[in-house]
Amino acid sequence: MTPSDAPHSHWSDLERPPLNVPALRRGLLRPGGLWTSLDVVETTGSTNSDLAARAASGLAEGTVLVAEEQTAGRGRLDRTWTAPARSGLFFSVFLEPGDIPVARWGWLPLLTGVAVATGLARAAGVDTALKWPNDLLVTVAGEERKAGGILAERAGDGVVVGTGLNVTLRAAELPAPTAGSLALAGAVSTDRETLLRAVLRSLEHWYGRWREADGDAAASGLQEAYAAGCATLGRPVRAELPGDRTLTGEAVAIDGDGRLVLSTDEGLREPLSAGDIVHLRGAGGELT
Repeated sequence: MTPSDAPHSHWSDLERPPLNVPALRRGLLRPGGLWTSLDVVETTGSTNSDLAARAASGLAEGTVLVAEEQTAGRGRLDRTWTAPARSGLFFSVFLEPGDIPVARWGWLPLLTGVAVATGLARAAGVDTALKWPNDLLVTVAGEERKAGGILAERAGDGVVVGTGLNVTLRAAELPAPTAGSLALAGAVSTDRETLLRAVLRSLEHWYGRWREADGDAAASGLQEAYAAGCATLGRPVRAELPGDRTLTGEAVAIDGDGRLVLSTDEGLREPLSAGDIVHLRGAGGELT
């Protein structure tokens, strides 16, 4: 695994050129800014795993690692995330919010979701919705599809937050019928450098607001922004919980700890801090 600082001359898909690393560094690394280094590797197993390993021996906050291709990308519940080389954005960042109470660090994947969605709205012209806790949804041919996901993991004295996003994936390349991409959702731009700059600038903005508010999601506006963009709220869902427990109800709120609050058929309100959420069509029909 070696960083690449110059365009490759051997890519096979001319519609998927490699990232221009010097241009990305010029646009994102600045004195006093959050991002302190940015490397792009041609291929790796998982950018999250790579940064987590480096964090064990000390890593500067604001380190960004991008892969043109991931061969062992991971999502929640140890699910795999793979896609053709240069067809998406696969990157991880190292954040070290040491002065923020650890109990509030659970907001970081939700914060990243808000940042990605707002960055893509500006740069790609695509309405990206958030499925609690960490999926990125787009609309393809009138259907809700998963185009990306976020995974946050404790590492060293901080957190590694990884994002995988399908950008130019074609219909024949989709890993599942429920998957989508920005291109299939009608993005006005699928230039990965433009998108990555927009997403990382948005992440810097939201992370700064959250830190200034001492990690208070309500005071920073994060809780309101997440709820506004969350496709899970206001609909019937099935929550598949640890211990083979299943709960069905209406998703009614995101609480101050970032938990999804369900209103159950028994009239109870139950906050969920973990679980696999299935959106339902009503009358028990599964959607995603």
